[in-house]
Parts: sequence; C-alpha cells; structure tokens
Amino acid sequence: MLTPDRKPFFGGTYFTPDQLKSLLEQVASGWSKQSDSITQTAGRAAQQLIRIVSEQSVSTGDLQPAILEKAYAQIAATYDVQNGGFGGAPKFPRPVTLCFLLRYYARTGQRRVLEMVLNALRAMERGGIHDQLGGGFHRYSTGVTWLVPHFEKMLYDQAQLAITFVEAYQITHEQFYADTTRNILDFAMREMQQPRGGFASAEDADSQLALGKPDTGEGVFYVWTTNEIEGVLGKQDAEIFGYAYGVEPDGNVPAHQDVRGELKGKNVLYEAHSTEETTNRFGLAVEQTAQKLTAGRKALFEARSRRPHPPLDDKIVTAWNGLMISALARASQTLDEPRYMESAQATAKFLKAHLYDSKTGKLWRSYRAGGPTVDGFLDDYTDLIAGLLDLYQADFDVHWLTWAVGLQEKQEKLFEDEKDGGYFDAGSADSSLLSRTREAYDGAEAAPNSTAAMNLLRLAEFTDRAEWRDKAQKTLSAFAARLQSDPEAVPALASALDFRLSPTKQILIAGDSRSQDTRELLRAVNARFLPNKILLLADGGTGQQRLARWLPFVAGAHRVGGRATAYVCENYICKLPTADPHMVAQLLDKNN
Repeated sequence: MLTPDRKPFFGGTYFTPDQLKSLLEQVASGWSKQSDSITQTAGRAAQQLIRIVSEQSVSTGDLQPAILEKAYAQIAATYDVQNGGFGGAPKFPRPVTLCFLLRYYARTGQRRVLEMVLNALRAMERGGIHDQLGGGFHRYSTGVTWLVPHFEKMLYDQAQLAITFVEAYQITHEQFYADTTRNILDFAMREMQQPRGGFASAEDADSQLALGKPDTGEGVFYVWTTNEIEGVLGKQDAEIFGYAYGVEPDGNVPAHQDVRGELKGKNVLYEAHSTEETTNRFGLAVEQTAQKLTAGRKALFEARSRRPHPPLDDKIVTAWNGLMISALARASQTLDEPRYMESAQATAKFLKAHLYDSKTGKLWRSYRAGGPTVDGFLDDYTDLIAGLLDLYQADFDVHWLTWAVGLQEKQEKLFEDEKDGGYFDAGSADSSLLSRTREAYDGAEAAPNSTAAMNLLRLAEFTDRAEWRDKAQKTLSAFAARLQSDPEAVPALASALDFRLSPTKQILIAGDSRSQDTRELLRAVNARFLPNKILLLADGGTGQQRLARWLPFVAGAHRVGGRATAYVCENYICKLPTADPHMVAQLLDKNN
C-alpha cells in the first residue's frame, strides 16, 4: 500500500478476496482519519528500504571451484530421496537448481549428482504437477509430493523445464526425456502461442465451474470424479485408467491440501502405476494396456476441451519469450525438429517488430492489443540476449548474434552499476523508484544478474571482446559474498562461475547448414551435453565474413576435400580439422 507520492506503508503477499476487501476498507478508513501519521510512517519505511538496498554487501572475494562444491553440498542437503526434488512443501521445480547440478555432473562425473536430477525430473513428470492429458507443467506442488499442484501454468516454467529435459536427454539419450520435452513445447505452441506471434504469459489456475456461470474454482478444468471418467471411458476401461492414474472413488486430494474445499471428491491425474504394473494387475498384454491408456488420455482430453478453459493472460512479456526462444532453439537442435526452429525464429521476429525500438535500441517490457507502454527491465534484455545466442547456434543466422551484441551494448548504458559491478534491475529514468536494486536470488527464474554474467561470458567467446570477460568477472565479484556464503540461493550465478572457471570449446563447422554432411557433423555436436561451448558455422559467405570480424581465425576455416569440416578448438587452439562425424564425437568426448 502506497501513499499518493508512492511511499510504502503496508505490504503483504497474498490475501483472499474477503481479506483484501476488508484490508482496503481499513486502509480507506485509516487514511481519512490519520493520513499525516500514515505519511510519516511511510517516510520512515521508505528511508529504511533505501538504507537496506544501499547496504547490500559488495565483495571481491576469491571465486574458486570450492564455491561450486559448496553449492552442490548445500543443494544435496535438501534432496528429497523419497519423493524426488528438493526441499519441502510447497515444492517448486526450480529449473535453475537442476541445470546447475547437470553442469556440476559434467564437471565432476559424480553419478549421484545426475541421479538426483533424473529422479526429480521423473517424479515431476509422473506427478500431478504435470498435466497428464494436455502436457506442460503447473507452477508448483502444494505438498511435499508432486501430486496436487497450484494449477497455474507459467510460460517461464515451460521454457526452463523444456531446457532441463533437453539437457537430461543429451546426457542419457533416453527417449523419456525427449518425449517430455516435446510434450512441454507442443503444449506451449498449442495453448500459449498467439495467432499474431509471441507467447502468452500464463494460464490461470481458476476457471468457470460451468459455461455461462460466473462462479469459478481452482483446478476445476483439470480434475475428475470417478463418475466423470466412467462417463467418458465406460466402466471397464475407467477401472484400468483409474488404476494407472491414481483415481480414487472419494478423490485423491488430501484434505490439508484442499484449503478452500474445492477439490473434495476430485482426482488429480498422476502416474500411480506404470504400464507394466497396470498390465500385471489386469492380466492384459503390454501393448493392449498401452493402447487403452493412450486412448483413455485422448478421450479425456477431448472431453476436457469442452469445459470452460482457464483464462489466458495473453500479454507477451519480452523476458519470458526470450526464455522460450532458448527452449525452442535448443530443442530444435537436439531433437532435430524443424517446427521448433520455425517457432523460435517467428518469436524473435515478433519481438523485434513489436517490442524493440530500432531507433533507440531499447526494448519494451510487454505487448498486448494497443501496443507496448513500459520500458524493458534488465531481465528483458538478459533473457532475450540468451535466447538470441541459442537461436544463432540453431540456425546460424548471424543477424541474431549482431542483435544480441547491440542489446548487450544498450544494457550497459541503461543498467550497469559502474561502481560496484553487476546491473540494476531497472533503468535510471524511472522516477518512481525509491532506490535501484540489483537482484541476485535465483528462484523460479534465474536472477537477471546471473543471466547477464553468463551472457557476457558467452558473448566474449563469440566476439573475443576482453571487456565483456572483465564485466562478467566484475558481475560475479559483485555477488561474491552471496556465492561464498549461500551459493544454493544463486545456482544460476554458480553456473556462470562454472563457465568462467572451465575451458571453453569453440566448435566451428565449415559447411552449408542445409547439406546432409553438415547436418551429420552438427548432429554429433548437438547430441552431447557440452555446457561450456560455443558453436559457429563458416558458411563461406557473408555469415563467415561477419564472424571473422570478431574472430579472425574463422576466416581461414574451409571445407576439406569438398566436404563439411569440423574444427574443434579449446581456448581458440584448434585440433586438426576433420570431416568424419565419428572423429568429431571422439574429439568432443575426450576430456569432457
């Protein structure tokens, strides 16, 4: 709650409709009777907030691999062996943690690290947090298991989880992780991609109880009674489906997780028993069981589609669309799926057309009917830059790299903390801010400073600009105290530190991206989890010429014997070129 001159005097994070109404009435009454006292309180609160922000510790301490080991130890201490994932209720997927652990596995080869991530991913996929019919993931689980979610679906969760499953697939080559990636992205493209371009922000948790009626409830679109399932599948097939997906006659939602009493007698679908277990239970052939469960999911999905859909928050947020570009681009590489590439390209083009001012080089925050109105924040720049770097490494259009470089340069001018390092969350032009903050905590999303540090390190590899390596180091150092004391809170920043401390591979392919021999070499690269690499294409044309302005060694790359050729380099020192995909694989696996 703010005074008219925007000083805070009261705050809170969640209120029911009745609580909020009562609070507003109390505030209105208090303001009419004692506005002077409230104004004084607000002034003191504002000064405290300014002091807290200004006293944020700045350290330039040692940034050594021991920080990564401590981060792993802190995260591992919260591992839930029984249910998968980390921490207790409410339990969030928190992809930033999972991605750090996959990097730590690549660094150390410790199998337990990988198993913790894979167990978490499998548990989430089996759980009610995963929409078993329509795909995609809900925001978080309300309990310690993954059964009962908060039913909202966020774009940033779909993007980050898709990336995590892609990386798990690159490590394991198990089809399960590829299928789940497709499940997430297909949902997002079907339900969240907008007709004119870009992706909507979220689907609501609540929806109408019935068409034409104003009453709403949380999760009503997703949950089922046994009678509803029998009405769609018939009694016999409903029994089989119910066994596989945890359906109970009186509902499967624990009473303590149904705070508003909206889910009584309802079932959240989750994989309670595997296809094999269901087969054994009912004495069927495995193929027959699989067919019945597939048909059951399809029939229930079609029946569910006739319910009132959850409202869609259709504003297009630059940052979250940047995350989606990353997910689509990386999935298109690894899964060899052209339509994901096309969607990533279309999204980038939409953002450039509607959320970028080519005259000033600035981004807008969000777009909806009527156009953008709010200047971009730091995360809009950092997430889009990351998306563009991933998109270049998927389609090799140097235009995306050039735009990323321009956005990074604009980010420096708008947000850089030249004194202490790192970047402010908002630009200096916003007079309503009490004080400019620099966020470090990596929660449901990576903090923009964490992404900024990673972007700078990657851009330095693409352009060989020493100043960006220095700025990355300065950004890491700005949060060194947090990295040293509580690295579990900043796993995405720890991932950037891992990149900084690791040898970096530059993989240069000389060839035509459309030709079969080039695609075979790219397949050898993209099939592997190589978190500290950049991938370049020497196309023999304008793209190669543009890259060579940044990286002179690219100019000399050429096809050998008329065949697409790979140059595998470390810190710009290259092995002998090869046109053999098997040799490329050996070079990449060596010391990796």
